[in-house]
Amino acid sequence: MIILASASEIRQTLLKAAQIPFEIRPARVDEESIRAALEAEGASARDLADTLAEMKARKIAEKDPSALVLGCDQVLELDGKVFSKPESPEHAADQLRALSNQTHRLLSALVIYDKGQPVWRHVGTARLTMRPLSEAYLQDYVARNWDSIRHAVGCYKLEEEGVRLFSAIEGDHFTILGLPMLPLLSYLQTRGFIAA
Repeated sequence: MIILASASEIRQTLLKAAQIPFEIRPARVDEESIRAALEAEGASARDLADTLAEMKARKIAEKDPSALVLGCDQVLELDGKVFSKPESPEHAADQLRALSNQTHRLLSALVIYDKGQPVWRHVGTARLTMRPLSEAYLQDYVARNWDSIRHAVGCYKLEEEGVRLFSAIEGDHFTILGLPMLPLLSYLQTRGFIAA
């Protein structure tokens, strides 16, 4: 049994669909403080995603050292700037204006703790090119989708209307959804946690 240190509904859906037994124990870490400290040190977007995923896995592993814990985090990076989840519809609109007609990167990090120690990590990367967005469509999109996109870095979900925002996508679909499934399944099979 894996402990998923995340409350993400899409990650839960992906694990269920793959028939991976898990339980949910969201890790409470101060992401903003960690992010600010790492950014002040000049950490890359990749290091930021990896560190946040590890902090979440570690937090749960410290409480249950015998557990197999999966920590996850996703970071969006555009021209060296890291985006976070929007704080308001206005903030979402500002982010979408910045992403409009640009190519950005999504980095999805996974870290597994086993018996209280980090034993595996992976950072998947995808590149997404957003089409030019008119102001009218942008405003309507945010108004229609705010309840959903407020939980999404980049203010979109590809499994919803967000797919309409893009002209090109390079990379693994699961990485975009926030859980690179193929490397994760390969590791779990290799270790014998799931049948091959």
